[in-house]
Amino acid sequence: MNTTIRGKAFVLGDNIDTDQIIPAKFLAYNPSDASERKYFGMYAMDGVPAGQSGLPFGDRRFVRPNEFKSDYAIVIGGKNFGCGSSREHAPLAIAEAGATCVVAEFYARIFFRNSINGGYLVPFETTDRLCEEIKTGDELEIDVKTSTLKNLTQKKSYTLKPLGDVTPIIDAGGVFEYAKQSGMMAR
Repeated sequence: MNTTIRGKAFVLGDNIDTDQIIPAKFLAYNPSDASERKYFGMYAMDGVPAGQSGLPFGDRRFVRPNEFKSDYAIVIGGKNFGCGSSREHAPLAIAEAGATCVVAEFYARIFFRNSINGGYLVPFETTDRLCEEIKTGDELEIDVKTSTLKNLTQKKSYTLKPLGDVTPIIDAGGVFEYAKQSGMMAR
């Protein structure tokens, strides 16, 4: 994992569920097929209701129409991010769109583990209500080693919770890679 993550913020609120992150109608795509996997990125956040992203109604999309990658590298959420079903397609979709992490007050545990285990996203947690501080489009920088988020646009800094015991799994690129590198699984 990079020690610094930098990019524009896409801000959401509380209780963003997996069907908002990747609506069920797009689950027909096969994530194992590279020619289809990219569609998870194209439709990431397609179910987020108007007004939830902090953008004007007509410009609320995480990924522009007919594109596969987002302009936003860091997703900011409120409480209970990734609630709903256990589909691991949700963190996959955000990652396929080009985002590298989510910063939220807390997560549905299955989303948190799917993000780490699949090697899709780094799920940072914060005690601050950043979804009311940071604006969509703000340029952010996260120092992973010091657990610090800097809002370069607003010139403010915030402390994130340390990643702790999941760091080696994130560094390895997911639970299977970690198991192989640790000798728990044959290569």
